[in-house]
Amino acid sequence: MLILIGILSGIIGGMGIGGGTILIPSLLFLTSIDQKMAQSVNLLASIPMTIFALIFHIKNKSVEYKVILPIVSFGVIGALLGSKISSNLNSDFLRKIFGVFLFIMGVYEIKKGLQRKDTTPK
Repeated sequence: MLILIGILSGIIGGMGIGGGTILIPSLLFLTSIDQKMAQSVNLLASIPMTIFALIFHIKNKSVEYKVILPIVSFGVIGALLGSKISSNLNSDFLRKIFGVFLFIMGVYEIKKGLQRKDTTPK
């Protein structure tokens, strides 16, 4: 089961969608890992997956370098703040927050897909 979870999260992560959208719920539903542990596993697992995906995207010249510095700079600050906040919250609350986030993103993607469908020429 862990091999399948790894493959699916790697594929999704390599596409730039975020392997955590597969990895975290899979770990929660299919193993006995709690929310904080699943998030930690996701962060650690994403490092090698991200490196290999980035190498591929750099080779394909699909990286916008002028966007990277501000995103990385402020992303590091956000990661530090998020880690500090999450260490003070219990796993059940984090699980609910993550579920709401995934739901909102799902609704957004469905809405975006439907809008594209409406604008396609017939």
